[in-house]
Amino acid sequence: MAGLFKTLISLILWPLFFLVFLTTGSIFYLLIIVLPKKYLHYYLRPMCKALLLSAGQFIRTKGTAPAPSGEPYLYMINHESMFDHFMLGASCRHYVTGVGAYEQLKYPLYGAIVKKYGMIPIVRKELGKAIHSLNLAEDAIRNGISFLISPEGTRTLSREMGPFKKGPFHISKNTGVTIIPVGLTGVYDAKKKSDWRLKPGIITLHYGEPIYGTEYENLTLEALQNLVRNRIKTLITNPA
Repeated sequence: MAGLFKTLISLILWPLFFLVFLTTGSIFYLLIIVLPKKYLHYYLRPMCKALLLSAGQFIRTKGTAPAPSGEPYLYMINHESMFDHFMLGASCRHYVTGVGAYEQLKYPLYGAIVKKYGMIPIVRKELGKAIHSLNLAEDAIRNGISFLISPEGTRTLSREMGPFKKGPFHISKNTGVTIIPVGLTGVYDAKKKSDWRLKPGIITLHYGEPIYGTEYENLTLEALQNLVRNRIKTLITNPA
């Protein structure tokens, strides 16, 4: 019975989600063209909240979103669902772009939006192109642009965090950027990678304390990986 309800509610929510995305996304694309990117978050926050709500997701935010005055930041998240990026967009108070899979550029409208918004595509299976993408991210960070990245590289299939890639930590060590660990909970059940159906509920984004460049400049790459992983694990273990 629970499976049937999930199927029925998903058949209602998916069309609603795509309708809201088509409407708000089209407006957002036009705003990207005409407005400086530093102002776009004023529209992006309510847009992302509306998208999450249209998919039956009620977002709850814990911790304190970093102040724009401290940019640039490198937000690192545990990657559980297609909704992860919308969650950060719904609460972040400044312009943040990201490093994402090249395949995202092929999605109708969404691909055009993220490309225009400044997302740096990465081809995971081609080392040379992946390194080039990370170098572009480093250059952008040095110019004051904040980024969102998942150290796992792809969504979890088991709820547990996967192994962390080294790329995000090379970026950190090479730039000294302030790292913001972010823990996401509830969102794996909202939309599993292996299931097309949605499960309405409360999803939580928990901002952790900043990790400043001076705190990790003398750490090895592996030690920094472990530090960030432990911080995120604490946030998702204790979301309240």
